[in-house]
Parts: sequence; structure tokens; C-alpha cells
Amino acid sequence: MDFTTRNIDWDYLLERLEHMLDLGEEYLTRKLEEYQIDPLAFQDCLAFRWIQDGDSGYLAEVHHPDIPYHEDLLGIDRALERLKRNTLQFVRGVPANNVLLWGARGNGKSSAIKGLLREFGPQGLRLVEVQRDDLFQLPNIAAALRDLPFRFVLFCSGLTFDASENEHRELKNLLEGGIESRPDNILVYATGNQSQPAAEPLDKNDEPGEILTQGAMADTPALFDLFGIILPFYPMNEQTYLAVVTHLAAHRDLAMDESDLEAEALRWSRERRMHCGRVARQFVDDLSGRLAVEAGSPGQPASKD
Repeated sequence: MDFTTRNIDWDYLLERLEHMLDLGEEYLTRKLEEYQIDPLAFQDCLAFRWIQDGDSGYLAEVHHPDIPYHEDLLGIDRALERLKRNTLQFVRGVPANNVLLWGARGNGKSSAIKGLLREFGPQGLRLVEVQRDDLFQLPNIAAALRDLPFRFVLFCSGLTFDASENEHRELKNLLEGGIESRPDNILVYATGNQSQPAAEPLDKNDEPGEILTQGAMADTPALFDLFGIILPFYPMNEQTYLAVVTHLAAHRDLAMDESDLEAEALRWSRERRMHCGRVARQFVDDLSGRLAVEAGSPGQPASKD
């Protein structure tokens, strides 16, 4: 097309182009302001969630975080002790490790991590939940947190160990360090569920949890190698399951004969085909509700009979 033969108002065209550029700049500025969280939020809030928005994202405050009591997590004393010791080192500003909590589902892996806020939140610990699908945005998350005067645990649940190297590239870069140095105020605490238990002990002196971890590491060394500390959560036995039920029932002040409580708890676990802390809590929730309805407690519809 020969523009020389056309009557074009170049001044008007240039004016419109500048207007469009101004609108684009205004939009980008507005989006950046949306992504920038008020620094005072970290003073008042203990937990945050990374929200994906296209190729980027932003930190959102969690105003009502779930912070379990570690005293309610029975049967995982060794794992809790090591997790708390590592976290204490981290909040003190001395070297500490990224941690993988791995093993049987429903036995308190996520609760162990979230419960750290109860003890270490007042010491400057903050928890940031990152979904597994958002791991590719770890560089953005690290950049947003690097210069803040708090200690951040990035909490990622449900890691899969059969993923390709590409899917774990950003996690590997953050944990091992790529060309950019690792932020001193960030650690990764992740959880993953075991799909198959180890078939047999690797050593006669191994404990169940060590057998579980070593068996998995033989199959998926790439991901396990990224974490300095690996805490195994192996299947709960019947005795520990009943101890958890009794503890939770006492905490709820449930008036029930101990033998009846254990019989009902075992019946409930047989239906679920597993013993674990989650099943124990679900049973006690159901029992608490049934007893409350039978008693016609406040908040429950009383019987008309």
C-alpha cells in the first residue's frame, strides 16, 4: 500500500498511540500494586498463600490459619522433635535444612508443619502455602520474600515422586541453588504420600520408618536428594490408633466407657481399612456429633419425643 497517496492524519494517529501506551502502563502499574502485599501484613499475619495469576501471582493473607497442637499428634514424636530442632535453627539464623515429610497418608505430616507456627510464629516464622502446580513460580515467590525480616517456610503438600526432572527444575534450583544464590530466610518443607511400602528390610537393625524411607529412595533418588532431612511417617498400628482416639475423646470430654469407645473406634477403622490420625479424628468428630444430638445440646435440634 502506498501511504504517500493517502490522506493520513499522522498527528492524530501518534496521539492515539501514545494514549494506548499510557493505558497499558496504567494497567501494568495497577496489576503490580495488586501483587504487592503490605509489609505490615507479615507483622500481623502468620500464614500466607501463593495465588497463581497467569504467568505470575501474588501472596494472599490467611486470616484464619489452621494451627494444630503438636501434643495431639501422637506416635510421631521422633519426627516432631527433629522437625522442631531444624526449625529452631532456622529461626535463630543458623544453618538448617529443607525437609521432606514422607510416608503413610493421614498420619500428621501437614499438621506437623502447620503446628510449627504455634511455637515459632512469635519468633518470626511465617508459613507460605505453595501448590504443587505452582512450583514453577518459585523464583517469583523467592524474590517477593528475600528481603523481608522474617523466616519463611514454603509449605508444599502432595509432592509426586514419579515426575520428570523438568517438573522439579524450579524446586531443585531453589533447594540446591542455581546461578542466583538461595535466600537465607527461606526453607522448603514438603510432604508426599507413600504409594507402596518397602517389601522387606534393607538391614535387620533398621526401624520401620528407616526401611520405608530407604526403600523409596532406591526408586526415586532424584527428588529425595534435594532435601537435607527426610522424616518418615509409617503406617500407624492399632495400639497407637486407639491411643489417639482416647486422647481426642478425653480432649472433647466425651463420656463413654473405654471398652465401648475402643470397640466403636475399631469398627470405624475397619470400614476405612486403615489406622491413622486422620481416621481417629474423623471417628471422634462423628462420635462427638452423635452424642451432642442425642443430648440435645445447644446448636443441635433437640428430639421432639
